[in-house]
Amino acid sequence: MREHNDTFPRPVDGPSRGRRFGPGPRGPRGGRSGPGGGRGRGRGPGRPGGWQQGDLPSADDAAAWFAGRLPEGWFDDVDVVVDREEITVVGALSGVEPTTDQAEADGRIARFRADTREQRMAVADEAQSRYGRTVSWGARVGETRTMFTHLAVPVMTRLRQPERSVLDTLVDAGVARSRSDALAWCVRLVGDHADSWLGDLREAMSEVDKLRASGPEL
Repeated sequence: MREHNDTFPRPVDGPSRGRRFGPGPRGPRGGRSGPGGGRGRGRGPGRPGGWQQGDLPSADDAAAWFAGRLPEGWFDDVDVVVDREEITVVGALSGVEPTTDQAEADGRIARFRADTREQRMAVADEAQSRYGRTVSWGARVGETRTMFTHLAVPVMTRLRQPERSVLDTLVDAGVARSRSDALAWCVRLVGDHADSWLGDLREAMSEVDKLRASGPEL
């Protein structure tokens, strides 16, 4: 049996099942009908961007669910991070003393990855059915942190010349290999230097989305 990787982008029960890929059927006036069709936003008033909290199952309890579901003896502590597409689960290996030897840490993590693959696949399948998101795994030993797999989501954007010039400067200077790599570098830089502000912003918008999702349907 061919082994697939530890990220599981296959169909699950929930929002992903039955979704059409590509353009939907044409409506009576020639426009596209169905999800994403038509000329309007398709989901009523809300934040620009076409996504609302109500589109996905709530994952507010994901950290608690993984804490209760993960087998004992895997991790001493676990970091669970959730966004619209992915849940990342990164744990400090249980019973492993922190080490400054990079090769030893990499070996410990590689052994854990191989030994727990089938169990992690089963846990990820359950989590995907519950939360409608891909699950990615990682592990830590001391300061060594390794992601086994990670979901890379393309993001389309339009930039004016001054903004493109910033990206081209990063590419020309060898900081980034391409404009897309440079844009990702800029996003990481903002995240590193505005972490507290971004956290407050996410918390505030999460409350707004919860209130909107619980409101009456139009």
